[in-house]
Amino acid sequence: MMRPILIRNARVIDGTGAPWFRADLLTEGDRIAAIGPNLEAGDAEVIDADERYLAPGFIDAHAHDDLVYLRQPDRPEKVAQGVTGVVVGNCSFGLYPQRPASADALREHFGNLLGRVAPEESFADFAAYRAAVDGRGVAINLISLVGHAALRLAVMGWQNRPATAEEREAMAALLADQLAQGAHGLSLGLVYPPSAWADRAELLRLTEVVAAHGALLTAHVRSYEGGLIASVDEFVDLLTSGKASGLLSHLQAAGRPYWGSLPRAIDRLEIARKGGVDVSFDMYPYPAGSSTILQLLPPSALAGGVEALLARLADADNRAALRRAVEEGDAPADPGWESKIRLIGWENVRIGGVGAEDLRPLEGRSLAEIADDRRTAAFDALAWLIAADRGQTNIVMFQLDTGDLDAALSHPLHMLGSDGLPRETGKPHPRAFGSFPRYLARAQRGEGGLRLEEAVRHMTAVPAQRFGLSTRGLLRPGLTADLTLFTADVCDRATFQDPTQPPHGVTDVLVAGTFVRRNGAPTGARPGKTLTRAAR
Repeated sequence: MMRPILIRNARVIDGTGAPWFRADLLTEGDRIAAIGPNLEAGDAEVIDADERYLAPGFIDAHAHDDLVYLRQPDRPEKVAQGVTGVVVGNCSFGLYPQRPASADALREHFGNLLGRVAPEESFADFAAYRAAVDGRGVAINLISLVGHAALRLAVMGWQNRPATAEEREAMAALLADQLAQGAHGLSLGLVYPPSAWADRAELLRLTEVVAAHGALLTAHVRSYEGGLIASVDEFVDLLTSGKASGLLSHLQAAGRPYWGSLPRAIDRLEIARKGGVDVSFDMYPYPAGSSTILQLLPPSALAGGVEALLARLADADNRAALRRAVEEGDAPADPGWESKIRLIGWENVRIGGVGAEDLRPLEGRSLAEIADDRRTAAFDALAWLIAADRGQTNIVMFQLDTGDLDAALSHPLHMLGSDGLPRETGKPHPRAFGSFPRYLARAQRGEGGLRLEEAVRHMTAVPAQRFGLSTRGLLRPGLTADLTLFTADVCDRATFQDPTQPPHGVTDVLVAGTFVRRNGAPTGARPGKTLTRAAR
């Protein structure tokens, strides 16, 4: 029998955005039993909040922790931030579903973003992935989306063409199986092959399946650069026509020529909502993004997979065409694609993590610096690195404007997502280690026009509602006791130079009434689980 816990004299932030109030909170089992002044302790373990804030556990609305949940089930960097639930399977990247013939392709696709995946780390379906996660025991909860790429790879492989009617139905049936097993929705990655090669007919058919199951459609849209508005409109059209609810992933305006355009994109979402479309967005609190190094190439370069790409880079004519695409933006096979290098420059692309051990000295260095060291042209350094690491290099890209970032982070439709790309080595983007304390500290300093209580709402009630987590995201008697205690001087300490530094100020974290962090240290407890969507 779990011992009750009484947290005394806390500054309670309940998740609604309302001003904090001073009260006690009592847990019983995995639930909140009572909130109010001077609660009776009984046989409860008593914790003195001592002027700390008490909030619902934070929910990371957008992450790529699918693989690291299997390898590091205690999730230390998330617990240290006060996070009690993480949404995985984003941007079309996931570890399920696979057919026997598509297993290698699925692991290759995921590995392009997050490093090598072992055969036992990809799965036939959501039920098998869930069993693997829960079988290990996990500290914090997991919410999983189905990656669109897995569906396409299972049915079509790495083919760069529209799906046939028969192939669309095969993907729809495979998606329906995952949703029936409790997955929370479908994620699109419309800049990442093979998801990038889907046409409207395919995307609409899958959206209809999502809607039929009462699930959620999320999307890394086709462009965050010059095509941002058209890409937002494409997503809204899918939601409208397919009658689904949606979440636009990491809404941003990337590249200096497009800075200042984010409010227009938000306006498009507000217009859609007035017209009856249920759509919102997530974003992380940093001016840099992170992705696979393959995003620096046009999508058509990946037709046939990484082996086919390496063959193209080894062929003089194909290599010259890719050089023109990257350096000049000339990519006839990919209308609408824009070169990241043209927009931000080689100096603003840093290596975050590599797969090959002998390439580790490159981590933290820019492509411009690597080219100088090798005394070669920057494109040749890029091509060499792709070949040497077989496409498994992660990059950090400095590409965003702080004014646009403020507009996103303070908007009522926003929810916080780290978009972290966890790897076991390297110099990853610090957002995986500091997003939530950074957002709190930002509010405490009065930046972006958000009060602290509103910032907490963006990390709790808003994502809980979006993902249908009806017993989480608020502090109310009867709801699950996922709780976070933090100090008034909470802040992040991870930097781009030293990205894995833990934050300051998150002292205690409970998941389902059990401490996973106590007095600033992990407890080793694993009360988390894979949360499933209620069947409709």
